[in-house]
Amino acid sequence: MAQASVGADSPVLEIEGVTKAFPGVIANDDVSLTLNQGEIHCLLGENGAGKSTLMNMVFGLHRPDRGTIRVRGQEVSFADSGEAIAQGIGMVHQHFQLIPVFTVAENIILGNEVTRGAFLDLDTARRRIDSLAERYGLAVDPDATVGDLSVGEQQRVELVKALFRDADILILDEPTAVLTPGEVDDFFGVVESLTGQGKSIIFITHKLREVLAVADRITVLRAGRVVGTTTADGATQQSLANLMVGRDVVFRVEKDEPNPGESVMRIEGLRVSDDRGVETVSGFAAEVRAGEIFGIAGVEGNGQRELVEAVCGMRPATGGRIEILGKNTTAWSPRKINELGVAHVPENRSKHGVVAQYTIADNMVLNRYHHRQFARHGVRNSAAINAEAAELVEQFDVRTPGVDVAIDTLSGGNQQKVIVARELTGNLRALVVAQPTRGLDVGSIEFIHRKIIELRDRGVAVLLVSAELDEILSLSDRIGVLYRGRLAGTVEAADATREELGLLMATGTAGDQS
Repeated sequence: MAQASVGADSPVLEIEGVTKAFPGVIANDDVSLTLNQGEIHCLLGENGAGKSTLMNMVFGLHRPDRGTIRVRGQEVSFADSGEAIAQGIGMVHQHFQLIPVFTVAENIILGNEVTRGAFLDLDTARRRIDSLAERYGLAVDPDATVGDLSVGEQQRVELVKALFRDADILILDEPTAVLTPGEVDDFFGVVESLTGQGKSIIFITHKLREVLAVADRITVLRAGRVVGTTTADGATQQSLANLMVGRDVVFRVEKDEPNPGESVMRIEGLRVSDDRGVETVSGFAAEVRAGEIFGIAGVEGNGQRELVEAVCGMRPATGGRIEILGKNTTAWSPRKINELGVAHVPENRSKHGVVAQYTIADNMVLNRYHHRQFARHGVRNSAAINAEAAELVEQFDVRTPGVDVAIDTLSGGNQQKVIVARELTGNLRALVVAQPTRGLDVGSIEFIHRKIIELRDRGVAVLLVSAELDEILSLSDRIGVLYRGRLAGTVEAADATREELGLLMATGTAGDQS
């Protein structure tokens, strides 16, 4: 289908009165917005507010129940994403649509193969990929295997894949949710390059600071409805947060002075290797006491993932010792560690936090399904499981039509709430939490931070690993910086500065020691 031309001042995309309902929930209710050429229009809202559903309709993955979508002035009704792509619409999903064992070039051309006769023409594809990468500042190696790339590099591949299909309307769904601060800065440079060359972007997010940094206009969704549209110049983080959740949001974490007790977790000389056999944790040593939050800051890729997995029994240590509550747990299984009273909120929720096809109820008891409360003589007590899940859904404000739906029908943020609800429930002695608020909106972040503080005040030892420096500074009582698998330094959170931590994260030293 040929793309129609559009004037510079005309909207390239118009959504008018769109409504979409699923069983038990209205995802979008009479939503209208426009996107102009060369504009960055941020779509902001809580987890489950309907942002992704709305854009999935624009991209042909769902059809509206009511309303109209126009592209360059022409009304459209896409049967599938292929028709949307033919109209110049590209979408980079929150969870990347890449095949890890394929090369970058093979992923980019998949479904849009470049051929010469009956054979793939990878040389031509590589040249075009290189040209697009240079033009838009998207450094990618066409011959690299996608599974070997960082998250930021994989995102660049997704962007090149959309541009390879001649997209000039780009939908970016939570594009910075899994990026490091440095990668976020690089990404913003790419976005400016794209709009500078005439591309139009809808940026789905809930990160307020980023919205104000890049948006031309901002539309806020709450419970599936538009509650406001503004410009970045006319908004503040506070005003946007209040629109998102419908109440005043407290950005500063309120907590009392810590009252640390005995040592709960002691790690000495820990060595751990990654999946390639490369040592990424090299002699790490630290202690976490009852009633304190020990935060670990660091640029991602410095051994955080392997450290957490070793502490929780998910990855074998090659050296050193892990001691929890006086017991040597170095070689213990995850279940045995969990039964000791150690909870774990994993970094990768889809891989280690949930079983996608299981119901919300089943996911709520993944670590307790065998307990007497939920099973007797090997027979599940479904009524007890459903009752527990319903109570936690209400307590943790999980947006779902019921506990009997598959968890992969929820937004990423609501999936995270299910994990947090499961792990923060019970008689805990220690909590290991990695990226606890990744992909969450401001209201949910506020809620989860408060829950972590409550656990600390009850005497739970908390090991917090986060790529969000603001989160580390706000929650932690003591802060350690992980650099190349070692603890580069430890500071009291009350005395820490962003500059000091940033220097430790970048160089492994606190500055000139002379």
